[in-house]
Amino acid sequence: IIISASTFTLVAQESSEGKFKATDASLEHYKYPDWFRDAKFGIWAHWGPQAVPRQGDWYARNMYIQEGGKWEIGDYEDHLKRYGHPSVSGYKDIIPLWKAERWNPEQLMKLYKKVGAKYFVSMGTHHDNFFLWNSKLHSWNSVKMGPHKDVVGLWQQAAKKEGLLFGVSEHLAASYTWFQKAHGADKTGDKAGVPYDGNDPKYAELYHGKAAADDTGWMTKNPVWQKEWFDRISELVDMYKPDFLYSDCALPFGNEVGRSLIAHFYNEDMQKNNGELEAVYTCKEPSKGRFVQDVERGVLDSISEFPWQTDTSIGDWFYRTGQKYKTSEEVIQMLVDIVSKNGNLLLNVVQTPEGDLEPDVLKILDEIAGWTKINGEAIYGSRPWKIYGEGPSTTGKQEKGQFGGLKDTRGYQPSDICFTTKNGVLYVFCMNT
Repeated sequence: IIISASTFTLVAQESSEGKFKATDASLEHYKYPDWFRDAKFGIWAHWGPQAVPRQGDWYARNMYIQEGGKWEIGDYEDHLKRYGHPSVSGYKDIIPLWKAERWNPEQLMKLYKKVGAKYFVSMGTHHDNFFLWNSKLHSWNSVKMGPHKDVVGLWQQAAKKEGLLFGVSEHLAASYTWFQKAHGADKTGDKAGVPYDGNDPKYAELYHGKAAADDTGWMTKNPVWQKEWFDRISELVDMYKPDFLYSDCALPFGNEVGRSLIAHFYNEDMQKNNGELEAVYTCKEPSKGRFVQDVERGVLDSISEFPWQTDTSIGDWFYRTGQKYKTSEEVIQMLVDIVSKNGNLLLNVVQTPEGDLEPDVLKILDEIAGWTKINGEAIYGSRPWKIYGEGPSTTGKQEKGQFGGLKDTRGYQPSDICFTTKNGVLYVFCMNT
């Protein structure tokens, strides 16, 4: 059966008691659940108060960088102009502005199901250390502040109603060092040396304490903060019992703390499912069979022995005024390429600060929905063939991805094809028609 991947043309710490322990040898007994291997496509709500300024990703950090590089240009100046100097008006003052007044999780979930997603992932907390669940351990959360709603809980209810598996993402492990910019001060100007509001002890729960001078890696070396991470993500797991958990890092801290969290997640899931393990944990390093490897804004270059996942966004990670979105054709081509290599696609659909979707995003999703309705039989439940594809894209030099692997989108020629197989049928995708 020959199918076009073009949008419009169809050619035919202490882990809980249980089986898993906080060791690699134990985690290597993990078995990938069929639901994840069959699902292939998930949608992610990478959404929270950092969307409010409409400046894209990492705003909570970048607004504290007076003279930024290419990743930070404009955020400090934007904040200064609209909200005031960060010594007085900091990220803590952005959070109450996030009201999510047009957010309708039930309506969005119906749409995402129509688009073809088989699982849905809610952000739990980003590096900004603001929790989107009803935490008893951390008062800076969406029930007590901002929209005054249990965002994770409401997303989960909507996903269950539509029959989608449900996951959460955590970005907390990197927060402790990421947020240290809030402890700085201007280097020049009339506010030079005036401490930013992150230095105020009243707000230490949000901005964390000041890190040691040598604690500058993506994940903190501080054992107290590592234990805090374990307790808070364990709370998230225990309260919502998600099917899927994503960490925005390699195996957290590379030590027993991270392995303990994974073991706890697996063991809790087995209790929920009468001894069967249905949970999926994903982080950003080769899995060796312990979990699902995630590749941010990139794809693997060949068929993987183990199921894996690309996480990427249809645009910026948070809403940005005037941003350019991936086309529906690019998303479909990316999905086919990933599935042909034994992977899944987790796609962030950018929401406005108010919680709805822009018309151009709705149009892109509608086009994807039209394609998956016709061609889904060759995607869902499929497995890789002997080779993932043929053509110029498989033999020519390919651009590297932002964080590893190959770039998630690229130009295809009419002679590029990819393969999947299911129930003895070989499906051939024409990547450009």
